Amino acid sequence: MSATPAAPDAATVQPDTSQFNGLQTTGREYRNLSAVEHAMSRDVDQHVPLRGGGHLLADVYRPVAHGKFPVLIAASPYPRQVQDLGAPTAIIEAGNSEFFVSRGYVHVIANLRGTGGSSGEWGFFDEQERLDLYDLVEWAAGQPWSDGNIGMIGISYFAIAQIGAAAARPPHLKAVFPFEVSSDLYEAAYHYGLFSSSFISPWLTMIGVTAPKGDSFWRGHVANSARRVLHDPRVHRKVGKINGESAKSVLQLIMKAPYAAHPWDDLWRATAVDHQTRDEFWDQRTALTRLGQVDIPVYLGCDWDNVPMHLPGTFSTWKALAHNPNVRMAMLPAGGTTWPWESMHIEALAWFDRYLKDRDTGITDGPRIRYWLPGAGEWRTSDVWPPAADYQELGLGADGSLAAQPQDGSREYLCLGTGLARPPRARKSDPPSVLYWQTAPLEADLDVAGDIELQLSATSTAMDTAWIVMLRDIAPDGTITNITGGWLRASLREIDPHASRTGAPVLPCRNPQAVPIGVPVDYRIPLVPNARRFAAGHRLQLMITSDDQPKNIPVFLGYRHSPVGTTARNTVHATSRLKVPVLPTHH
Repeated sequence: MSATPAAPDAATVQPDTSQFNGLQTTGREYRNLSAVEHAMSRDVDQHVPLRGGGHLLADVYRPVAHGKFPVLIAASPYPRQVQDLGAPTAIIEAGNSEFFVSRGYVHVIANLRGTGGSSGEWGFFDEQERLDLYDLVEWAAGQPWSDGNIGMIGISYFAIAQIGAAAARPPHLKAVFPFEVSSDLYEAAYHYGLFSSSFISPWLTMIGVTAPKGDSFWRGHVANSARRVLHDPRVHRKVGKINGESAKSVLQLIMKAPYAAHPWDDLWRATAVDHQTRDEFWDQRTALTRLGQVDIPVYLGCDWDNVPMHLPGTFSTWKALAHNPNVRMAMLPAGGTTWPWESMHIEALAWFDRYLKDRDTGITDGPRIRYWLPGAGEWRTSDVWPPAADYQELGLGADGSLAAQPQDGSREYLCLGTGLARPPRARKSDPPSVLYWQTAPLEADLDVAGDIELQLSATSTAMDTAWIVMLRDIAPDGTITNITGGWLRASLREIDPHASRTGAPVLPCRNPQAVPIGVPVDYRIPLVPNARRFAAGHRLQLMITSDDQPKNIPVFLGYRHSPVGTTARNTVHATSRLKVPVLPTHH
């Protein structure tokens, strides 16, 4: 049914009290941005009818004024009722309603089917979800408060929903802003065959716990008290320093609550157990193959430290949209994205003012890509990704050096299989569980940006193992910064034969092949693209291991993987090469 505009209700009208943590622009100068003109009203629990029956529930935040306005939709399986809570957790990602509504937009926050009172059963980014998103967009376009110009907004799953809707191509969807996106769910759940267990398992549990809870819980006394505390300016400033992707402790109490086994445990089993390689289950849960027909404006973005989750998805989505001239991308410094999501709102306003209000804001001026170069502390631009670079190859020497002319030979380490019985104390004769290689101190700054690859030559005593790789920056004082990483289940090493040998390798992850025991095997392991100035005097360090469950193994944002489970003595040969894209000297 339609939501009929109501007379302003003093109990629901709020002034614009937006307060923001985090980066708001990529350094551009903007013009003609929408000004603050409106107070805000709220219509809760609006029914959005779906083809074939059923409905989604949505909350509608809109200007207190007569007339029609462009609409920004945010949709996810997360509770729509908490999107204004202000808590530093990675489910509050729909954006600040007051900011956009006060500037002449309607903000619709909807729950996907099977969550938050919406009918049906959640299918985890399946085809049905894309059809529902199509219906949601077209419903919003037909409402009396809508001028028919629909955009979508929000990060993480809200960004996933944007790409899903764009792939479905509803006629009234005019522009999207999918920051922190994963357009391919296998890419998010499995890192080239290694299951991202420390994220996917608690995440599905969290959705199972929160999905059935309604307004009495999320808008009750306790939640409203939390809102008042979290919106205190002093508290708000403090929570801005918390990384929402790694602050999983915020959800621990909720996750211990009971929840229905179906469909949540069934989805976990399908994800973690039944479909460990890319197959028809995952083929239905990717939008990448559908993006070739998408021509609406898309603004992609991510921060450089989101290595294990949304950074890979940002670049694969950029590649899938290569035909579309209306795509822009921004790569932010570490911490550039905040939880609750309130960073990059000025950038988003400039984007939607341009494409939903036809204002010349300056958002499309200059090259299509703006990226922060950490270490240099400056914005760089490019019209292509990866930017033009010359590859430098560094060998993995037998002496632990990472050098153009490495010492010949090999090094080995030990990976203990799951549940292996062994002596209770470490033996001095045991090889280490992790290996490191590093360069000599750099004589000059080294600017790196683009696709990074490890061409690994290795021998294993097991028929399958894992390769877990991390590239790090070691400062002269010993400070270590984790830059990017790569992963590969050895049995899924097959390369798409149609992929260029000079580009990043494409690993289909469809056809497992046992590792020949004791025989050197060549692997091409793509590291997640990144950018960095390794300053003079710093060292590049490369880490390789086969199990990141032990707490002494460094990981990104607390993300660890289920072990392959085999016991192996793995040998890395000096013929291995790390390929690093070095930018030309910048003037």
